[in-house]
Amino acid sequence: MSTHETEKSALSAPGTWRDPDSHFEVALTHPWYRMLLQMTDIMQRATVEFWAGRGVRAAFLPVTTGSISSPMGLGSDSLPVRVELEGVPTYLADSMQFLLEYGCRMWEQGCYYVMPSFRGEAPDSTHLCQFYHSEAELPGDMDSVMDTVEAYVRHLGQAYLEEMGPTIAEVAGDTAHIERLLALDAFPQVSFTQAVELLGDTPEYVGEVAEGARTLTRAGERALMDKFGEFVWLTHFDHLSVPFYQAYEPGDPSLARNGDLLFGVGETVGCGERHATADETRRALAEHQVPEEDYAWYLRMRELRPMQTSGFGLGVERFFLWLLKHDEIRDMQMLHRVNGRQINP
Repeated sequence: MSTHETEKSALSAPGTWRDPDSHFEVALTHPWYRMLLQMTDIMQRATVEFWAGRGVRAAFLPVTTGSISSPMGLGSDSLPVRVELEGVPTYLADSMQFLLEYGCRMWEQGCYYVMPSFRGEAPDSTHLCQFYHSEAELPGDMDSVMDTVEAYVRHLGQAYLEEMGPTIAEVAGDTAHIERLLALDAFPQVSFTQAVELLGDTPEYVGEVAEGARTLTRAGERALMDKFGEFVWLTHFDHLSVPFYQAYEPGDPSLARNGDLLFGVGETVGCGERHATADETRRALAEHQVPEEDYAWYLRMRELRPMQTSGFGLGVERFFLWLLKHDEIRDMQMLHRVNGRQINP
């Protein structure tokens, strides 16, 4: 049951994002936000529990950076948020993946965090200007990190089913989607090339950010989920359609060793394998038309400590959309934030 249907439960979203200035007054007593606080608490606890069982370290990292992970160049899928601190231009972190890679060189079993990410695009029903990211960087290749993502998503599903099953059923109509997740032995995988062949190379399903840089539209993601089920990996994108740091597919450098896990509204987890050496990274920077000097430290790290790692990021609010079978991500924020507008508190 969608929260936008005629029959609404007591836990229907009040839609206060439409009037951000009065949001906090409504949220103080509305059961939707009490529920949301419980959901964020479970996300934090279950994530800590999962990584502690694998010997992966939590990293406390800054929210400012000079090296954004979605630079303005080929393969960029987001706009950075630039600010000025005491006269020094900097960026609010779109991701701290690079510093998780740094942390992997201090703790070889890997590092993780749950922290805010900032994006410059206007919000809509599936995008937020500020959202929470559950990210990790681990030793190994793309296949190993995809296995870990599947285990993590199942772990989260189990935690929510155990602690909030009746509440989720009240909002979503049932918990069958969580039970289907827990019953999956492995998630189906389809390469980008295979997806285009299956769906058809039409503007409805396939877009292009630059020549040789195709992307799947939201309609394309939905059509793929309809064909393969609720959870499906979309892998091996055109390399020019992803950020420069994704590793090349051996034998075919036009493809990237990356994958998006589609469920709920579409892409909810993105993952990829990184270039292990400075030379491979330099090649990708040049091909993506990104100035090498902006990532000099990132190259130097690879010269000092070459290492094969892979990582992923799960959009917390998008996971919540799937969990509640909801269709408006702006209902998933405890406190609203929109670029270019002062909102209190």
